[in-house]
Amino acid sequence: MTTSRRTVITAAAAGLAASAATTGTAHAAGGGDSAGKGGAVKEHFGTLADGTRVDRWTIENGRTRLRVLSYGGIVQALEIPDRHGRRANVSLGFDDLDSYVADSPYFGALIGRYGNRIARGTFTLDGKKYQLPINDGPNSLHGGDKGFDKHVWSVEPFRKGADVGLTLRRVSPDGEMGYPGTLTVRVDYTLTAAGDFRIDYEATTDKATVVNLTNHTYYNLAGEGSGSVYDHRLEIAASRYTPVDKTLIPTGELARVAGTPFDFRRAKEIGRDIREAHQQVLYGQGIDHNFVLDKGITSRPEHFLTVTEPESGRVMRIATTEPGVQFYTGNFLTGTFAGTSGRVYRQGDAFALETQHFPDSPNQPSFPSTVLRPGQTYRSTTVHSFSTR
Repeated sequence: MTTSRRTVITAAAAGLAASAATTGTAHAAGGGDSAGKGGAVKEHFGTLADGTRVDRWTIENGRTRLRVLSYGGIVQALEIPDRHGRRANVSLGFDDLDSYVADSPYFGALIGRYGNRIARGTFTLDGKKYQLPINDGPNSLHGGDKGFDKHVWSVEPFRKGADVGLTLRRVSPDGEMGYPGTLTVRVDYTLTAAGDFRIDYEATTDKATVVNLTNHTYYNLAGEGSGSVYDHRLEIAASRYTPVDKTLIPTGELARVAGTPFDFRRAKEIGRDIREAHQQVLYGQGIDHNFVLDKGITSRPEHFLTVTEPESGRVMRIATTEPGVQFYTGNFLTGTFAGTSGRVYRQGDAFALETQHFPDSPNQPSFPSTVLRPGQTYRSTTVHSFSTR
């Protein structure tokens, strides 16, 4: 789920991206700077305008390789094998820091404080009204115009048994983007011995606030830059979804998916019903909606989704503790982005699956609460498992 903000990547940058895809090294990286626990490799990826260094970390376990930027906690690449053992990057992204900073549609980003939209950028908590930045039509999106995706995180590699990973940390000060409370955040990106990609979120606050953390990786299981994902087969264990108004704010209804383009209870191609003249599809310019998971909130990650790419045979299964997932079909990829392969991204060339609490929950009393208070710990886990068939 994203806005229609776009950026144009020059032919020169696209050429560098193609070169980097061939060599397997980002053009901005000056080679491996250091190896951490579990064989993690840190490279210099670029420098922000204020002089802040941005690093790229690479970890690998089995046949799965993950590349993460300290800027925005961005998943720059996730490489997994196909049925023949050939590895490809299945996540969309850029090959240079400037493109991420200029106008990225949240490619691979760690999202906070509040993933998704809050109506009119306002909410009331304990009788006090808070105003957030308006950065998506009349609403606030993904924590505001400088959310967690636009900050540099501290990164530390770790190994736990046969698992390897990266711990990202950041302290968001009281009042940042209008949100109350000093929020101390930890996110673990883990590659398990089985090659799963696991994300664990944890946060505490010193003042009552609202929190909804997620990750905004765009997936194409045929490989980044390979074209449309409309032939991917998707199954979601969700009998209801949250319809939206024309600004993509939930109406409050939990509508049944039966008889609509949003019915993925049995596996079907992503593109099968995406051009149906349904008002909700028109509002989203495709699918850009929160699905209400049948499992609800759970203490441990439970499987709710399977997506299969027929040519490569790659299969991704997702389990989460969250009650919802925002399914977004890359509606605003309009040919003005060029990715790490040097190829241009167009509408429908990827999908995002953002596990979450529901959009606009602070203004929707009937939705599961996103309030976090002092003494409580926010926890959320999502696991992406990969296989072939």
